[in-house]
Amino acid sequence: MKKGYRNIIVAVAAIIAFSSCKKFLTTELTDAKQTTLSYYKKPSEAYTALVGCFNGLNQIYNNDAIPALLEVFSDNSFGGTGTFDGYGWAMVDEFDKSISPSDVSFHSGGWKAYYQTIYRCNVLLENMDNVAWGDSTALRTQYAAEAKFIRAYCYLDLVRLFEKVPLVTTPTIANVPQAGPEETFTQIMTDLREASDSLPSANYKSVPGGRITKWAAESLLARAYLYYAGLYGKGTIGGETAATALTAVEDVIAHSGHSLVSDFTTLWPAASTAKNVAYAGEDNPEVVFAIKYSSTDNWSADATGNRWMVMEGIRSESLYPYQAGWGACTVDPKLYNLYPSTDTRRFATIISIADENLAYTKSADCREYTGYFMKKYAMQCDQNGNSIVSNFQTGQYQDFFVIRYSDVLLMAAELGSPNAVSYYNQVRLRADPSAAPAAAVSEAEILAERRLEFAGEGLRYWDLLRQGIDVAASTIAANTTVSYFQDGTSNPPTASKFEANIKATRGFQQIPNDQITLSSGTLKQNAGW
Repeated sequence: MKKGYRNIIVAVAAIIAFSSCKKFLTTELTDAKQTTLSYYKKPSEAYTALVGCFNGLNQIYNNDAIPALLEVFSDNSFGGTGTFDGYGWAMVDEFDKSISPSDVSFHSGGWKAYYQTIYRCNVLLENMDNVAWGDSTALRTQYAAEAKFIRAYCYLDLVRLFEKVPLVTTPTIANVPQAGPEETFTQIMTDLREASDSLPSANYKSVPGGRITKWAAESLLARAYLYYAGLYGKGTIGGETAATALTAVEDVIAHSGHSLVSDFTTLWPAASTAKNVAYAGEDNPEVVFAIKYSSTDNWSADATGNRWMVMEGIRSESLYPYQAGWGACTVDPKLYNLYPSTDTRRFATIISIADENLAYTKSADCREYTGYFMKKYAMQCDQNGNSIVSNFQTGQYQDFFVIRYSDVLLMAAELGSPNAVSYYNQVRLRADPSAAPAAAVSEAEILAERRLEFAGEGLRYWDLLRQGIDVAASTIAANTTVSYFQDGTSNPPTASKFEANIKATRGFQQIPNDQITLSSGTLKQNAGW
């Protein structure tokens, strides 16, 4: 799969543009034939364009390490990085732009990559009727559904990160005003419903890894619904309700063929190596949707290596099996201590320097060093300390598991399934077989279980924010050991000041200043930034 995926990307590298967005929303395809309707004539050409949409997912997180940053936004991790690095990660960690005022365009790379990917989806969707599908009408349906899923995926990230964003569903480079969150979520729900209704109800095993399935669309629909309904307090959005969201995830549970792997540790390559157990693989039955990566040794625009993983590597020193990296996402000890010693997720999720007897000698190089680093997306080295890939920065090939089956079970439980206790127990007892089965389960218990299950996967912050900004801010402040803050100032924030910072931003990120400038002021900055 890795080699095939890489070869497909290379095939489109010459015709897909990764522009610097010198104009607002500039995302044109550079090859002249793809900027005209005459290109989209054959199904193979539509497929090439679809691959460009998928490749956009690679580039989004490689431009803006969102999975790692989401851990920093939450109460799981600190910004960390190196003692001689800038303070951009401390700025977003503390929700305080004064810490690094020069980082006014901190999220610019990601913003551009999101809209480049959306543009590709819009171009493909607009040209569907120009393709001579012949007997391949099923491909037309599939490609359209996949493009709509990818567009919805991008907008779900954008609206949760920035709230008010330009909503574009046709190819354009115009200055588009920001839409309100209700309008954006309506489009997300529409795209996901159309995708889920169009894709076949086939066992996941019949679909190549990395492609969009009905089950992925239904799962993402439920995730988007829970966020919107929780944060905005509205029960209906885009025709979707709690009942339809529950029906969607119950469908995944009943018909997809997905299941939990028996050993949580085997889901994660570095944890599997450290425990000396076999890795379950990138297409294991628990993976409902993943962003696929493959090993590449360069920084070119078509590269498909997982380049954001380097942020989470142990700072300055490789300690088998963990490859050195940039030291971001140092884990708050409160999170580590939250896991019972019998919970297998503690070892699989967090590198403990002391408990794993790692001879770390470079702690002075690591800002906000706590003795703990994230493990799920830790890079690996061999026993001699050499990276297992030829370029540890660009060559990582570990997939990002966007949606796991355990998430589907817990969403169904939270949405009020009659089987809520069973679903909750499946997740809880897989992690800790010694735990007593629950006889009943509350929403608070489900959310607490989600923190333990998905720490390091970028879900905790969204789970907090959808409980409302007051709950999110107070919880993050209470669960953060603020004495670890190192932000280049003589007075890092107290817990109360930290909480006030989060509330001032309403939990949203700063819109990149360069994009505000390029929009001639059409874009308006978020509060608190």
